[in-house]
Amino acid sequence: MEEKEEIKKLIEKYKKHAERNGFKLNPDRKTVENLAIGLLAREKKFGGKYCPCRRITGEEEKDKKIICPCAFHQEEIKKDGHCFCRLFVK
Repeated sequence: MEEKEEIKKLIEKYKKHAERNGFKLNPDRKTVENLAIGLLAREKKFGGKYCPCRRITGEEEKDKKIICPCAFHQEEIKKDGHCFCRLFVK
């Protein structure tokens, strides 16, 4: 699949995730595209779409929690109005 198509598909996936969970994607399209590019790069390098704002430890169980959408994003959105990397917003 072409990289632009992968990016578009990933953004659509996260948009649907946000809608199902009562929040939305960041309205800044460039930020969302940059995050999608970073997630795809991390997937190629590390084998998972690890949040670009989180540190990969190398411990499988611990690192599962930081695969986007990470285990912390909903709590962060409720508390701060956005997740740490700002992919998702209230």
